[in-house]
Amino acid sequence: MQNHSCQKLFGLLVVLAATFFCGLASAQDNKFVVSTGNPDGKLGALSRRPSTGKLETETADDFVLNQTTVVSGATITGLISPATPLANITNVEVELYHRFPQDSANPDPLAGNVPSRANSPSDVEIDAATRDASLGTLRFAVRLLNANSMVLNTVVNGINKKPNSTTHGEGPATGEEVEIGVTFTIPILLPAGHYFFRPEVLVTGGGDFLFLSAPRPIVSPGTAIAGDLQAWIRNSDLAPDWLRIGTDIINNTTPPPTFNMTFSLTGNTVPGTGTRGQANCHGESISGLAAQFGGIDAAASALGFSSVQALQDSFRAFCEP
Repeated sequence: MQNHSCQKLFGLLVVLAATFFCGLASAQDNKFVVSTGNPDGKLGALSRRPSTGKLETETADDFVLNQTTVVSGATITGLISPATPLANITNVEVELYHRFPQDSANPDPLAGNVPSRANSPSDVEIDAATRDASLGTLRFAVRLLNANSMVLNTVVNGINKKPNSTTHGEGPATGEEVEIGVTFTIPILLPAGHYFFRPEVLVTGGGDFLFLSAPRPIVSPGTAIAGDLQAWIRNSDLAPDWLRIGTDIINNTTPPPTFNMTFSLTGNTVPGTGTRGQANCHGESISGLAAQFGGIDAAASALGFSSVQALQDSFRAFCEP
């Protein structure tokens, strides 16, 4: 009898261990990474927070999600020009956009003050996906890559309404090449779709953050993006419209050049989520997470949420129609 009980206990432990390791393997299999690779030295495009005497300027590049994903972190690579102490990088904000015409007032791609809005970011950002270091919804750390770096061309002030959008850029710039690592203290939960990633950096003391271009099409060590679109830019004078950095502004070759920007995103896909707008979405999502990660506490930890309650709140908002 004692041997039989031990055998049953051993069998139960085997089952529990298998469940745990299967959940762990499943979580590992669902890691999410987007990367456009390394800078190519061709372009630096301004992307900065507004400050006294400086317009807000946004540079955005696209990425694709094939299923529901929790985005927990990012990196952006740029040139601080002119060079300035890294302590002068005082804030980072990240916004995400749908693809035009979603979240846009006029669906006509030829309306407005730019040559075209086809395949641009939307007029306005996705409110629920905005993260800002000054509000505590992201943390960032700066790493110096090269104290004396150069880029061949720039777009800083020459962001003009049509018919004056083509400036061919503002020439080369030098400064410090930096990588900014971002952790979202409230991870970003998104359904499958085609999005634009837009970081802004506040640099005090006279410098600016020029978001550095990456090869297009993407090459190793980057990962290909299906339907990869070119990067866009606008400032507060041009908003809500956007200009294509290569096709509309640089436009110095035939065909015009196109650019990606240097960034990465990391997180986890969560394939077991429920259907948004359905009454059982939240319950199905939490059950799916528990199965995927071997428990809801483990899911919160693996996905970067500060607590189970924070995870619950995020998925409850996600499930709302």
